Amino acid sequence: MEKTYQAIRFSEKLAKITDFWQPRVIAEMNDYQFKVVRIAGDFIWHDHPDTDETFIVLSGQLRIDFRDGAVSIGSGEMFVVPKGIEHKPYAETEVQLLLIEPRGVLNTGHAGGDRTAQNDVWV
Repeated sequence: MEKTYQAIRFSEKLAKITDFWQPRVIAEMNDYQFKVVRIAGDFIWHDHPDTDETFIVLSGQLRIDFRDGAVSIGSGEMFVVPKGIEHKPYAETEVQLLLIEPRGVLNTGHAGGDRTAQNDVWV
């Protein structure tokens, strides 16, 4: 059987996601996962002590708060949060993101709570 090659369309994957703050895996590369997520409003303070986390804004305007400042990331921009740095994403209106992080990383780090999404859910 012949293998088929097909591009991943972010818009098609995001259209299948109805809930905010629920990252969904769309691809893997080695031990890293590429996840799309729709967010709106305020998240929780958390960190990832063992890994960096990459935020790529596909649409909207994201702010990531830090204890000593903030960064604003617009559509077509990215930012890498260094490991161990406490941060809190915020979106005044809906933002669509591509996240890149190692497999098994929880969206809330070790903070837990009702915003913790189930891991390894593909869309």
